[in-house]
Amino acid sequence: MDWTLQNNQLCRSFKFKNFQEAFSFMVRVAFVAEKQNHHPNWSNVYNEVHIALCTHDAGNTVTERDYKLAKRINAILGE
Repeated sequence: MDWTLQNNQLCRSFKFKNFQEAFSFMVRVAFVAEKQNHHPNWSNVYNEVHIALCTHDAGNTVTERDYKLAKRINAILGE
């Protein structure tokens, strides 16, 4: 799955060919996250996207909601 637990967050970094591919990925993730009403903490610099997932309503800890979103993000990439 390539996600790691760091500081009570489920984290993963992604590297793309260019900014356009990175931003396109973020848009696709945004639609999935909005549907699940579960929004990631993330950052983007050029072709890299860093995502950290935790459930704010559960005291900023990792819950099943985070694993579910991580699985959907992996599916976006065809993993």
